[in-house]
Amino acid sequence: MSAELFKKMAQSIIDGDSDVSVELANQAVAANIDPIQAITEGFVVGVNTVGEAFANGDAFLPELVMAGEAMKAAVTALEPEMAKRGTQRKMLGKVVLATVEGDIHEIGKSLVGTMLSASGFQVFDMGVDVATTKIIAKVKEVDADIVAMSALLTTTMVKQKEVIDVLDKEGLRRKVKVMVGGAPVTRDWVQRIEADGYSEDAIGAVNVAKQLMGI
Repeated sequence: MSAELFKKMAQSIIDGDSDVSVELANQAVAANIDPIQAITEGFVVGVNTVGEAFANGDAFLPELVMAGEAMKAAVTALEPEMAKRGTQRKMLGKVVLATVEGDIHEIGKSLVGTMLSASGFQVFDMGVDVATTKIIAKVKEVDADIVAMSALLTTTMVKQKEVIDVLDKEGLRRKVKVMVGGAPVTRDWVQRIEADGYSEDAIGAVNVAKQLMGI
């Protein structure tokens, strides 16, 4: 029974169908299936499938967004049961996510946040146009493992460097890994500002984050 259900769960994510994913999450709870198992053996399989298809050029951004939304809806539906059982998903790490100051681009960053959450990271999405001081304060507040910053303008890219410089000055740089992304960001820029990783898309970002956490 549960193998069949897990297959349907994966399919609901591949189809990007939030209604079905929530319905299946509720079915799992009714059938007394461990919510963690439902996530890892059902829904995450779907996320990974869509992610691989996207990386290979067989799926496109809207499908990735819808898969992320369906995943988020399913996990939200399972949260009360997880709380009741006292089981928390093992979080892979804490990520402070922001689009840097002066930049209001939202879609890429939100997608990265959704995929990181779906993959088991705890994400603190601060939104867009976020000042360096606020990013640093959040890092301290939540004891972050990773800072992920997006910039879509060459003029705002410098803020990524500014955050790294402040982390350095405050003695946090050894503890906190820094990921950067956005259209103008290149490997050369990443090396210049001494960031730890960069990705061109949301699926790549998940892989980079896992590598940075040694997973």
